[in-house]
Amino acid sequence: MFLTINRKLLALSLCSSLLVTGCTVGPDYKKPQANMPEAFHASPSAESFADLAHWWKTFNDPMLDELIDQAITSNLDMQLAQARIRQARAQLIAAGASLKPTVNATAADTLSRNSENANGVSTGSRNLMQAGFDANWEIDVFGGNRRSIEASQASYDSIVEQSRNTLVTLLAEVATNYIQLRGYQYELSLVNANVVSQQDTLDIQESRLKAGITTDLTVAQAQALVQTTRAQIPTLQAKIKQTIHRLGVLLGQSPASLMSQLETIKPIPLGPPSIPTGVPAQLLRRRPDIRAAERSLAGATAQIGVQTAELYPKFTLNGTIGLSSTQLANFADNRSLFYSLGPGVSWRLFDGNQIKANIQTAEAQRDQAAINYQQSLLTAMEEVENALVFYDREQTRRDMLGKSVDANQRAADHAIKLNDAGLVDFINVLTAKQSLNQAQSALARSQTAVSADLVYLYKVLGGGWELPQASEEATMVK
Repeated sequence: MFLTINRKLLALSLCSSLLVTGCTVGPDYKKPQANMPEAFHASPSAESFADLAHWWKTFNDPMLDELIDQAITSNLDMQLAQARIRQARAQLIAAGASLKPTVNATAADTLSRNSENANGVSTGSRNLMQAGFDANWEIDVFGGNRRSIEASQASYDSIVEQSRNTLVTLLAEVATNYIQLRGYQYELSLVNANVVSQQDTLDIQESRLKAGITTDLTVAQAQALVQTTRAQIPTLQAKIKQTIHRLGVLLGQSPASLMSQLETIKPIPLGPPSIPTGVPAQLLRRRPDIRAAERSLAGATAQIGVQTAELYPKFTLNGTIGLSSTQLANFADNRSLFYSLGPGVSWRLFDGNQIKANIQTAEAQRDQAAINYQQSLLTAMEEVENALVFYDREQTRRDMLGKSVDANQRAADHAIKLNDAGLVDFINVLTAKQSLNQAQSALARSQTAVSADLVYLYKVLGGGWELPQASEEATMVK
């Protein structure tokens, strides 16, 4: 029933199509080139970190694997990050809609009557029925809308990378707390064993005192050692409970929910016994915080084009088509058809240099984002270099402490034998046992630190960032 579009209308449409093929103002984004070393000093080989996505499995601890899985699905920070991704995806889709026409449907049934006093005649009541569509299309001649979409895409990508960085931090925190928990438990078991051993020695000295073959001083010294060692127990028990509480919260549960699951003493998780040298520094580009900084730079660059487009006119194509009649019987008739179509233009000619100021602001923000990206790279390189040093030196310290424990054990054994033979005072036994206890505790803490330092190394290399929900790309209509 609609009339054929005339040649004038067709010409306008063709002109509009030509306008769409206009330029895109503003600088085109180019990913910055960073000066990075080929490999880190004294670093492990790339093969050692081939599976950075699931680095915690190198500890071969089923309980740690279970805690990691629960944290990924239940941690509240991760749920918040996912909500932010959904919001950014929706905003990106909304930004893509700026390249499409907007169409509004309208309908009205109006009863009207003109004033007889105003017009001098009475026309009576008049019923007017109308229905149709209004369309508006901003033709992106200079690419302002396209740059805006680029900025929205970069913002979405940055938020995805931020959520991945949240995941990296979460996994490292879960593993570190779990390792510390096992370290505290191991140290507590050593203290309990030492208390038992020292109590046996005290019982022997008390028996000797009753037999008159030792002194009150010896008994008091033995009692002091037992109580000093026993005094470490409450502190370690508190640390164990606090760590379990922290793990519960990291898993999105109540603090004490994991108490029965984790209170049983298990060994400290240990990583690979040795790591060869040669990790390429380019691994750092996988870090989500660096990729987020790069995406922020891309978005800031696109914003320059958004502001630059304001220097140029904006073209729109407006159209209306519908039916209008005073009678329902002929409402759908061809003679009831009305339409209008025409271009529009707007141009900010005088704005007090506001547009230029906005462009300069966008350029300054782009420069800040570029500096932040470079700073992120430098900070990441520093963190990796430090992590490698911590891990290597703590391994050396652990080995030395192991030898110290062996030497102190031999010293304690000899002191006991010599004291039994009456060749040395009992104070030598107490001193040797106290030194042994201290060396054992230091070794336990060092073993914990070695594993925790390895976790930190995995973290600063960007390990474990994969987030299946975040890999879903937003739909953007170009």
